[in-house]
Amino acid sequence: MSMGMPSDKPYYTYGDYLQWPEGIRVELIDGKVYNMSPGPNRIHQEIFGTLFNAFFNYLKDKPCKVYAAPFDVRLPKSSETSDEDIKTVVQPDITVICDHSKLDDKGCKGAPDLIVEIVSPTSLKTDVKTKLTLYEKHGVREYWIVYPSDKSVVVYRLQPDGNYVLADAYARDEQMPVGIFDDFTIDLKEIFAD
Repeated sequence: MSMGMPSDKPYYTYGDYLQWPEGIRVELIDGKVYNMSPGPNRIHQEIFGTLFNAFFNYLKDKPCKVYAAPFDVRLPKSSETSDEDIKTVVQPDITVICDHSKLDDKGCKGAPDLIVEIVSPTSLKTDVKTKLTLYEKHGVREYWIVYPSDKSVVVYRLQPDGNYVLADAYARDEQMPVGIFDDFTIDLKEIFAD
């Protein structure tokens, strides 16, 4: 750990996270620190901006809200009763939340309805393996993994048994339905424009 962060603890909590200097981009998953890349590249930003805009425009005057990183999503275990004890806080690229009781001034506490992560070379393993398991365990209804280099999106949907199923994969020229809404489709040609 650097930049004023403690390094002598076996795990960290949201209480620790709140004490770290501003500008440090990290996530905590089960108390372990995951450094985030210093800054997304241009392609990531273009995909992010267009996708966020699509959600933002669709959700105008609707009860669900969309948030862009950096936005803290705290995913407490049942034994973590106070904010300071929570050992998992992530900053997804895009987060959609329909249950307003999960929102507070710090961000979101509990599972969002939909999370989008845009993969970078440094985040691939975390996004595809660690976060997939994490979001499934905490009950995120829909999880999208966006692959800029392949111009594709892979969608996982939570089933009634609490497990994710690979719902579909979408390529650049397809219309992609947003599973948590009945009447929202995204044109991937706009998302992956050259």
